[in-house]
Amino acid sequence: MKTNELFKNQIFEIIENQIRENNPKETNTTYKRLIELGYSKTESKEFISQCMAIELLDVLEYKKPFNETRYVGNLKNLPKEPS
Repeated sequence: MKTNELFKNQIFEIIENQIRENNPKETNTTYKRLIELGYSKTESKEFISQCMAIELLDVLEYKKPFNETRYVGNLKNLPKEPS
């Protein structure tokens, strides 16, 4: 398995946990909203994974704490590309 595929699977697992546990609740809300907009379950998770990847990069590469405020803000703006 390629590194990128492994990383994607790990991000999807994090997102699935957030949806299942409703923590943060905005992940589940965003997931449902994207599906209601006509996106597939996979596409919806891919959108959310963009937001998660930004946060994980800061945590892993730059040793910054997870920025839940930015993460939630980016979720609320989907399907617009996160910043």
